[in-house]
Amino acid sequence: MTERPESTTTRPTSTGVRQVRPRTEGWQQQKDESGRPLLQFASPKRGKPPVHLADLTPEERVAKVKELGLPGFRAKQLAKHYFTHYTSDPAAMTDLPAEGREELVAGLLPPLLTEVRRLQTDGGDTIKFLWRLHDGALVESVLMRYPGRITLCVSSQAGCGMNCPFCATGQAGLTRNMSAAEIVDQIVRANQVIASGELGGKKADDHSAERVSNIVFMGMGEPLANYARVMQAVRVMVDKKEGLGMSARGITVSTVGLVPAIRKLAAEDIPVTFALSLHAPDDELRDELIPVNSRWKVDEALDAARAYFDATGRRVSIEYALIRDMNDHAWRADLLAEKLNARGKGWVHVNPIPLNPTPGSVWDASERSVQMEFVRRLNDAGVPTTIRDTRGKEIDGACGQLVATEDDQAAAAATAG
Repeated sequence: MTERPESTTTRPTSTGVRQVRPRTEGWQQQKDESGRPLLQFASPKRGKPPVHLADLTPEERVAKVKELGLPGFRAKQLAKHYFTHYTSDPAAMTDLPAEGREELVAGLLPPLLTEVRRLQTDGGDTIKFLWRLHDGALVESVLMRYPGRITLCVSSQAGCGMNCPFCATGQAGLTRNMSAAEIVDQIVRANQVIASGELGGKKADDHSAERVSNIVFMGMGEPLANYARVMQAVRVMVDKKEGLGMSARGITVSTVGLVPAIRKLAAEDIPVTFALSLHAPDDELRDELIPVNSRWKVDEALDAARAYFDATGRRVSIEYALIRDMNDHAWRADLLAEKLNARGKGWVHVNPIPLNPTPGSVWDASERSVQMEFVRRLNDAGVPTTIRDTRGKEIDGACGQLVATEDDQAAAAATAG
């Protein structure tokens, strides 16, 4: 492996400004007894959401239906209504017997997400949803139409315990893990919106054949800190008989670098796209930018990412938020290329993302010329690199901007009342 460069605190940047160190403004990071940023891996104990069809395996669904006094084959009918017709309305399920229908639906399709607010931008092509969960916790998801695909950015936790100083979601810490069904329901509800023609961009009157084609686990939360529920949700997404029937290749699971969980994911035999949110190639800076780097260093995370490629054959994405004068230096592009190339060719793609500033942040996106130089150096070193097209900045729906604000809390309280 490459040696880490000398201290970066006095190294000049490509813009002539000295190294800017990460710090927060407008909020304080939670710290442990030793003064290090607090990491929350365990979900705080709260009332569990009701058990839902999407939380269960096909066999468990049959057993549940039988518990309710109906023949087991009704489970498949119920799954088709939910996953194919995107409905939980008993009145729409006319192939089920009227007697006992409402009890069956209430038992297996309990309401999980209450829409509090939606905001649209990009000519209607991007919609940000604010959802209230059963216990009042708030989460967001973002629906985006691109040429040839429709992508949904889903949340996997209410809040986040990784405490990254530049990310809005982590400012309030981790509220709780989301259930598999709460994750899946974001997709079903988005598909309802698409089918009803509420997502902009397509002029045709009939939207019934359209649905979410791509999922990115880049909403609220650290997906691999909620591993079991995220994987159950993914299994439901890719189940072609009794699930959403999506392509695993269209599903991106991201992480800030929980190395043991990355290795576990590689053994799942579900070829999702894996994304590592790296943001710095050197431990000195990444320790400050990504607190989990105190547990698993850059080289460990990159080794696990390479192992994911070896196990699945799926090219890994490296996510890199470009922050002005903090991590956008030319030498860091060179170091990143060196570390990636040391692990072979053809296994990785880098996605630099111009930073989406959080409210009150002292940080900003890199200048355009600096972004282009960063990309050029990586490409010239033989590392495929493409600037990420971010959506939803105007509605705080872009990467790193998802957070439940005081206004959101007030709106949620109003809808609950």
